[in-house]
Amino acid sequence: MSTNQSTPTQRIVVLVSGNGSNLQAIIDACKNQQIPGEVVGVLSNKADVYGLTRAENADIATVTLSHKGFDTREDYDEKLIEAIDQFQPDLVILAGFMRILTARFVQHYQGKLLNIHPSLLPKYQGLNTHQRAIDAGDKEHGVSVHFVTEELDGGPVILQAKVPVFEGDTADDLAARVHEQEHRIYPLVSKWFCEQRLTMGEDCAMLDGNVLPVNGYANE
Repeated sequence: MSTNQSTPTQRIVVLVSGNGSNLQAIIDACKNQQIPGEVVGVLSNKADVYGLTRAENADIATVTLSHKGFDTREDYDEKLIEAIDQFQPDLVILAGFMRILTARFVQHYQGKLLNIHPSLLPKYQGLNTHQRAIDAGDKEHGVSVHFVTEELDGGPVILQAKVPVFEGDTADDLAARVHEQEHRIYPLVSKWFCEQRLTMGEDCAMLDGNVLPVNGYANE
């Protein structure tokens, strides 16, 4: 399906907590017109992270909102919603944003909130996914892009990429292999969304009106 040329440029807000390599991949894809969208704001819960520098280098507005000054997760997320909504986003992308989000936050952005998780979901929800795959003796590992729901790392999967696990791999070896794939599939999924081809149905992701399998789009 070709891109609908009449589709307006979509406004993208990206949330980061660290280096922001996936943010960079999305910025580059927008700049190269691979994504019919524009990153209009980057927010972080931590100051002085390189993800913010990447945004500043691309002349993108940044907001730092530390969670440390808030009594509850709910109070923080209310302020975070305010900060995001000033950018009027069509799409909100979590790119290494290391916060567990409240139900209120997830519901507010339901259907337009994406996350990337370094495992082949539903395997290895949560942290330390690379080491867990090695410890389990897995022959393949990978990464998943999914819609965010109230279940941690449990929303409908849109697209996965697999990588081999070799004998003697360390978690760092595997992470490097996975990162390479992340930088390919996150911009692609963002492209689908901004082309208005991708939507979230009830407990499923849909591409071009078709329900995607549990493990996401498969071209095999």
